[in-house]
Order: sequence, then structure tokens, then C-alpha cells
Amino acid sequence: MRVAGNATSTYRNAALLSLAAVTPDRVTTSAELDARLQPVLDRLRLPPGLLQRIAGVHERRNWAEGQSFGAATIEAGEKALAEAGVDRARVGLLVNTSVTRPHLEPSVAVGMHHGLGLPSSAVNFDIANACLGFINGMSLAAQLIDAGQIEYALVVDGEDADQVQHRTVERLSRDGTTRADFMREFPTLTLGSGAAAALLGPAESHPSGHRLLGGVTRAATQFHGLCVGSASGMYTDAKALLRGGMQLVMAAWQEARTHADWSDMDRYVMHQVSDVHTDAIVKAAKLDRSRVPLTYPRFGNVGPASIPITLAHEAASLTPGDRVLLMGVGSGINTAMLELAW
Repeated sequence: MRVAGNATSTYRNAALLSLAAVTPDRVTTSAELDARLQPVLDRLRLPPGLLQRIAGVHERRNWAEGQSFGAATIEAGEKALAEAGVDRARVGLLVNTSVTRPHLEPSVAVGMHHGLGLPSSAVNFDIANACLGFINGMSLAAQLIDAGQIEYALVVDGEDADQVQHRTVERLSRDGTTRADFMREFPTLTLGSGAAAALLGPAESHPSGHRLLGGVTRAATQFHGLCVGSASGMYTDAKALLRGGMQLVMAAWQEARTHADWSDMDRYVMHQVSDVHTDAIVKAAKLDRSRVPLTYPRFGNVGPASIPITLAHEAASLTPGDRVLLMGVGSGINTAMLELAW
């Protein structure tokens, strides 16, 4: 499969200076969701444990009382600023990449901008691109740093899966639900909540930063109807989405070989979906499975926050000089890969 209109990027002077993740206190196990869905599982003659066996998701996090995705995202941003030791007055860009949004207007970014006390001169807006938003936000920030338009950028994301999962369980528990209905909404049950923030700045001023080297993006938007979500539910043709996504990922992987050799990276930090998706990419790209860290068994699919959360948890095991490839596929379908030199 060859995709027209490809985009391959290289960066000269952008570095990841700090990364912070905030995960909720409340744990919801897949066994708990099975218990809530037991009547419909019995009626449809579906065995319990599908989330664990098929997806590999054993638990996910949900915001506890007194917590919220907005406050957690601001907390992550504060941690990223403090870790990098950068004065917030020098931040020129805030990009919010969350799928979760409590309203259509204004942007979620404005609340983050205010909560973080960023200067009036800091441009702020949302980038919405399903689970690829965080990589897209980092890429855009790197381009603006390279261009000299800004000095520092904060890329943030906060997700809240509570409402959509509650409504999905409620809907699936109704009389008349079929096996097809159940499987179409099954991926919603893998979602989790969390928040993350990354601070990017000029590599020339921060020699210990983790340089963004370049990446590749590809689109196969003929598949835009395979996974459609809203606040009330997410409806997915999982088999077709996996098939189309794999075709797109491997097309991007093969075309990127003319610009970079990613066959022997020290870490492959993938968007965290499930065992099925991870196994398919590992096999197709012939990756070393020991270099693919997993967080979805504990945190589920945290949307755009899953890649930075996974990288934040993996950071302590990385050493200067390690090569890290961020890899994601988002509903639509789009794919993006971004290389970092740790």
C-alpha cells in the first residue's frame, strides 16, 4: 500500500526538556467491569475475561473524588516546568491535545493556559487528531522552535474515560443488545484516564535535552468511519481498523527507511491499545519485543496521553545516546512516528 501526500520531517534545534505524567488514584479492574456486565454476558453467552484475554487490559485508572482531568493536566504542566527549570514567562506556545473536552467552545487550552499562569503572549489552542494529538503537538512545537518563532512550548493532554464507559456499560446492559453491538463497543471498555505534559525548547541552549530528530506521518482517510467516538460512546469496527491501520503503519515504516533506519531502536514507545495491536506491529516490523514497553495492562488506552505516559514511566531506564521511536495510529486513520535521541 503506497500513500500519496506523505510528510517526512527533520528537526535541527528542538529538544524534549522534561516530561511529566499524572495518573488517577482510583483503579477499575476489568473483573469489575465484567461483574457489571455479567447479565448481558450471560445472555449473549460470552465468557468473562475478554478484556484481559483479547486486549490484555487488566485494569485502568479513573479520577477519584476531588480529582479531574483538567486539574491533573495543569499539575503535569507544573511538574514539567519545574523539572526543566524554565520560567513560565518564556513559554511561547501551549498546545492541548486532549480528546476529552467538556464543551465545544472555548478551547480546552484556554483553561490550561490560565491555570498554568502562562503569559498573554503565549499562543494557545487545541490540536484534535484522535490518539495522535500528542505527537502532532510535539512536531508542531519543534517546527516553531526551529523557525525561531518561539523559545519554549508546553504540549499537554488530559483524558477522562469515566463518562463514556459508564454510558457504554449502561447501553450494553439494555435488553436487545446483540453480540455485534457488544463487540462494536468493546474497545470503549479498554479506555483509561490520565494526564501528561512535555516541555520542549531549543537544543542549543539545553545540551542535556533529548533531541527531536525527525519523523514521518501518513494518512489513509478512506477509513475515517471505522472508529467514531463522542461523549456518549465509541463505535469501532475493530477488525477493519486493525487491518487498515497495519497497512498504513507498514507503508509509513517502509517509506521512512529512505530517511532513517529505525530497525534497531533502544525503545519503541507505541500508542497503548491492546495485545492484538502491539503483537501485529511487532511481528510485521520485526521489532525486538523486549524494547517495546507496555502500560495498557495497568492503565488501559489513555488516548493521546498514552505515549507520553509510557515514555515518562520508561524514562528512568533510558541512558544518554539511546534512540527512542514514538509510534502511533489514530482513528481516521492517521499514523505518525517521531524519533528522539535521549
